[in-house]
Amino acid sequence: MFANSLHPWHLLLVALAFILLFGSKKLPDTARALGKSMRILKSETKAMKADGVQQGDAPSTPPASGPRDFTS
Repeated sequence: MFANSLHPWHLLLVALAFILLFGSKKLPDTARALGKSMRILKSETKAMKADGVQQGDAPSTPPASGPRDFTS
């Protein structure tokens, strides 16, 4: 239904709308912040994957045992 509906002039209109909405002075700062956020996200996901590989399939917490009776 939407095959071939995105033409190059659509992208030009979107870029023009961003420039008009955010101004040409804020766009570089916004792009820089977005890039920094993406780098942080990528490094954090890599660290999480590395943690998972190091720990293996071992559970992080010991399994809970049944109810305890502390009355002696």
